[in-house]
Amino acid sequence: MNYVDGYVLPLPKKKLNAYRAIAKKAAKIWREHGALSYCEAVGDDLDVKWCGAPFTKLLKLKRGETAIFAWIVYKSRAHRDRVNAKVMNDPRLKDMCNPNAMPFDFARMTMGGFKAIVEA
Repeated sequence: MNYVDGYVLPLPKKKLNAYRAIAKKAAKIWREHGALSYCEAVGDDLDVKWCGAPFTKLLKLKRGETAIFAWIVYKSRAHRDRVNAKVMNDPRLKDMCNPNAMPFDFARMTMGGFKAIVEA
């Protein structure tokens, strides 16, 4: 079973193009260092009515914001750790990931590692 790093963050809609440019560069870096896949998705239908909390409420989205939902797939947690060690030492990532210059608020981003339990 694969291992997945998942990310969710609020993004001002007016900064989507700037974020997309960063995400494209990040995807290339992670893939070059061995990630199996890399995906970033922007919210489209976030106020879904069902038995859970919608992303708009969970992220406390403000007027003009949307959600980014992203994931990176690895062979295992050990593989993830090896890939991420290489990524974190890649000067291209360091150059583009200054928290003060990002198009979103780092403090409102959440992430975690997940062990797959079902893959279809």
